[in-house]
Amino acid sequence: MNDVGVTSSNLIAAAQQGGGAALDQVIGMSAAAGVISLFLLYLAVMHRTRRITWLQRLADFAGEKTNRPGWVALPIVMFISTILTAFFGFIWDVSLHIGRGRDEGPLANPAHYFILVGLFFLFIAGCLAIILPLDEKPGPSAVKITRTWYAPTGGLLIAGAGLYALIGFPLDDIWHRIFGQDVTLWGPTHLMLIGGAGLSLVGVLLLEHEGRVAMAGNVATDPESAGDPTGDTETRPAVGVESGRRAVITWFMRASAFGGLVIGLSVFQIEYDFGVEQFRLVFQPLLITAAGAFALIAAVLMVGRGAALFAVAFAAVVRWITALIVGPVLGEPHSTFALYLGMALVVEILGLTALTKRRLLFGAVAGLAVGTVGVYLESLWVEAMYLYPWPTSMWLEALATTIPTGVLVGLTAGLFAQALSGDGLPRPAIRRSIVLGMVVVCSASVANGLMIDVPQNAQATVQLTDAPREDGFRMVNATVQISPSDLISDDPEWVSLLAWQGAGDTLNGLVVDNLERTGPGEYRSTRPMPVDGTWKTFLRVQDGRTMAGAPIFMAADEGIGAEEVPALAEFTRPLEYETKLLQRERSFDHPAWLFTAASLVVLACSLALLWALAWGAARISLRSPGNTASTDERPRTRV
Repeated sequence: MNDVGVTSSNLIAAAQQGGGAALDQVIGMSAAAGVISLFLLYLAVMHRTRRITWLQRLADFAGEKTNRPGWVALPIVMFISTILTAFFGFIWDVSLHIGRGRDEGPLANPAHYFILVGLFFLFIAGCLAIILPLDEKPGPSAVKITRTWYAPTGGLLIAGAGLYALIGFPLDDIWHRIFGQDVTLWGPTHLMLIGGAGLSLVGVLLLEHEGRVAMAGNVATDPESAGDPTGDTETRPAVGVESGRRAVITWFMRASAFGGLVIGLSVFQIEYDFGVEQFRLVFQPLLITAAGAFALIAAVLMVGRGAALFAVAFAAVVRWITALIVGPVLGEPHSTFALYLGMALVVEILGLTALTKRRLLFGAVAGLAVGTVGVYLESLWVEAMYLYPWPTSMWLEALATTIPTGVLVGLTAGLFAQALSGDGLPRPAIRRSIVLGMVVVCSASVANGLMIDVPQNAQATVQLTDAPREDGFRMVNATVQISPSDLISDDPEWVSLLAWQGAGDTLNGLVVDNLERTGPGEYRSTRPMPVDGTWKTFLRVQDGRTMAGAPIFMAADEGIGAEEVPALAEFTRPLEYETKLLQRERSFDHPAWLFTAASLVVLACSLALLWALAWGAARISLRSPGNTASTDERPRTRV
């Protein structure tokens, strides 16, 4: 454990050397978490013993404006503001790490405050849904806490997802103390942070559905909301059916929720959005397919026609505003984003057919369309906007993963929509097979993407010529000879130079140059690259499963005891495991089994969150009015 925890000075030194945070920051965060927990406990006691009434009045006001119960309306209003806050902080944080490198601790990075506030209030939003119901059972799927206290299932899931994300912060600090700072989005504890926040959107959709089910019980006594001016109680509409202005507001609210889900499921792609992907390019179409298939197929099935197009438009506006603030306004590295427009179009076209009446079949067919036609249409956007377009040579492997992923994730989206349709769920064996199949296919696709080859006895000979200085930094042009000369095909994913973590006045900390091929194994740069200051500049190669790099210039780093790798006029260096270059602070001085065991613990926690969401959807479906499942099956609510 690198003698962690011995003295305060040792802990501070660990933070500066790429380990965990300083002790004062750990104590500060722990104290804040304790205060918030005590406040929530106080609020719950005061509200449920009726010693305060302002919380109920606030919830009733929100419910009146959204035509939902207060225990749905107020948490969702809070959730929207907090998730946007956390998302802004997340994009800013990634940008800061790309442009400036590691920070001295969680409270030394301004973006972390937005993330922490957002995640804390996400957790609070779920807790509010649990605390608010008084003298009522919030829908038939509510979970009994005490003899007179029931909590909506969606509220429990939102709180659980928020807690899961928050737990990622202290675990991340422990992780860094053991394994060093893995400056990558895909660090296991980082995935907990972003996964909990992203998947909390599923809990929000479930909570909103519980609210509509609860409102349906009162719709007969409210002729205006029922759309029945005669007040005939025998013409009660289906669950969630509204008319007029309220129906339009509800449609936009629900479609916006799916736009949020598109954003939430897209966070796993952020490294590709910045052009600092640390894993093979084949992951990008896979991740886009998984996110698009679930969010857009479910949107059309649950909200209706036009919902998928509205969702991608909503996501694009939020992403564009965030990128504008982080990039041009704050001066950090700029990101682009997946558009999903082609995928939305194919789902919407299929939504015009009778397939929508058979949700599972629609999910499978639409998923297939997303994983093929949708991916191709998305590649046109990638070609125009991204630093690394998808080469022709990658398509066979990409389709081998996007097609099964699209079909199984589409089936899962159809199952999710059917669970909340009021028509009940298919037999347990069918739904469990779908969910298990989705997990297995996605896991196999990820495992395939993680397979890389580092070429043996391969090297790069580099010649540098000075260019005019920029921002006070030395700038160079490069010619590169890779040997053996036939190592790289004519159509690789990339042969590029990357310089990052050296922000100046005009250079924002990230420079990427796709090299021009001039002959067998010969390449030259198309723009000057910085090789001075705190920059880390190196050659990157990815061709199929081959993925490696060679340093051009690496600044000295006293914090981790790394010496400078100088940018000589001419040199020859071996191609090596690229992760050691991109994640220079990461420590490999530990037993291999320890990293594997720690990763498996995080994986188990992630699977537990997925199981909880599936359990929640099944519980809500099996206990909903009109459910066609057998009465013997309803109480079990198994996935």
